[in-house]
Amino acid sequence: MTKLRHFRCQDASPMSSRRLALSAVLTLAMVGCGGPPNKDSPSPPASNTPSATATATATATANTGTALAETRSTMTENLKVEVIGLNRVKGRHLIAQIRLSNTGTEKRLSWAGEMGDHTRPLGEIKWASGIGILDAQARTWLLPYKPAGSPCLCSGRDRDGLGQFIDPGRSITVYAVLPAPSGNPARTVVVTPVGPPMLDVPISDEAPAGDFPDPDAEPVTPVTRRLILPSESLDKSEETADDGKDLQVNLSADVLFAVDKATLTPNARSVMARTVKLIDASPATVVTVAGHADSSGTDAINDPLSLRRAQAVQHALSALLTRGGVRFQTEGYGSRRPLYSNDSDEGKRRNRRVTVTFPKPQPAAQEPVATTTTGATDLTGSTKADGQPIAMEVTGLRRLPGGLGLLTYKITNEGSSDAWFRDLHHAQDWEAYKYQAATNVRVTDLAARRRYLPGRIEVPTDDGVDFYCACTAASGVRISTEKFPPGQTREFWNLFALPDTADALKVKIGPFRDLQVPVQ
Repeated sequence: MTKLRHFRCQDASPMSSRRLALSAVLTLAMVGCGGPPNKDSPSPPASNTPSATATATATATANTGTALAETRSTMTENLKVEVIGLNRVKGRHLIAQIRLSNTGTEKRLSWAGEMGDHTRPLGEIKWASGIGILDAQARTWLLPYKPAGSPCLCSGRDRDGLGQFIDPGRSITVYAVLPAPSGNPARTVVVTPVGPPMLDVPISDEAPAGDFPDPDAEPVTPVTRRLILPSESLDKSEETADDGKDLQVNLSADVLFAVDKATLTPNARSVMARTVKLIDASPATVVTVAGHADSSGTDAINDPLSLRRAQAVQHALSALLTRGGVRFQTEGYGSRRPLYSNDSDEGKRRNRRVTVTFPKPQPAAQEPVATTTTGATDLTGSTKADGQPIAMEVTGLRRLPGGLGLLTYKITNEGSSDAWFRDLHHAQDWEAYKYQAATNVRVTDLAARRRYLPGRIEVPTDDGVDFYCACTAASGVRISTEKFPPGQTREFWNLFALPDTADALKVKIGPFRDLQVPVQ
């Protein structure tokens, strides 16, 4: 194990700490001279709102014990997670301090498995590697740095002497050192693997209290994940994936062409009209058009057919564009780049596509959207699972920076016996993800006839990419999330793209009734 050099303080007055922490050219950052976080500090009273943001200002520091924000674990109801420090160091790093509290009275809680990053293998489960930041402006998920000598620049169960369990009524504090979000924001969204994201958390440019690893002391690798936000037309003629930089528009080959043909159908022009408008509004000088097939047939058939279809779409788009200066590149990939599993008819349908990729248009200036309470009087639903009554309540649809939205909702077993409620992951695209998750949720803008799907976290692998849902996981490392004992309530969440001008949207969660939910 490589010994980490730490930020240390010899003689730091408040003013000198402030000057040093704000400087981006120093080789060492000055930090508070307090000792390491107290792992046995008592936990403050719980908030009545699991994902509520505290009213503390950015000057609150970890040694005061004041929580900047908090959430509750979806799986472990007695695990409370609080941000007690979020400090920008040297203008480009962030130090997050998280207090984990066992609010129960009987059982000890194992914390490392809860806080580990489930998007990468780390060997033993003993790191707080899942502490992260949602960089909305860059559409990325920022996780702790990876130094050469250890998996994570964060708290380790053994290295930091934290032990495996948190006793009832006790707390420990863990940290993570990670890149600062782009754009130097005053507030950000803190994410963990355990519960809904914590919104609007203030970032302090004061020196953090404590002793933390210096990311500039040795080479470290940033661990970032692209966040992709898909949406589709209600007639399923096209699906768009937005990563904040590029748009990838997947036009349905079933709508554009007859079976085994590369001649555009009469409906093709109307299907491509939206894509043409987006290209016209974008700064694109190069547009890529790629044809794709499902796994039916052979490469000898699929490869040339997919190329001819891409060329047909390219010619039609060129004729419809109203501006010049756009150059097209066409490719035919056959069945080699599926987006979905070919084991189902729906997966095959979605894989038969022509993908048009180009830089995202700059959003038009919009007037601020007024918050409405229309339709907010009854945001509940009910169903049954294993014979038990299951209740649902939407707790918020909140607009975030960068065109993002966070949906939170509670599921409760109101029966007298255990119930497995599996309907949250039974979505048409569940096979597109590494693990089962709460993907069976849709947000719809009826006026624009557009449906928004849960966001995807893209993780590069040796042989391609894996996709994880930007939502509550329901299997994999979160085994048994779908099992509800009698009377238990859990809060779930999903990230979506949100249309700029909508003040209320239709929300469909699993088998529950449609709800008209105001955007906050």
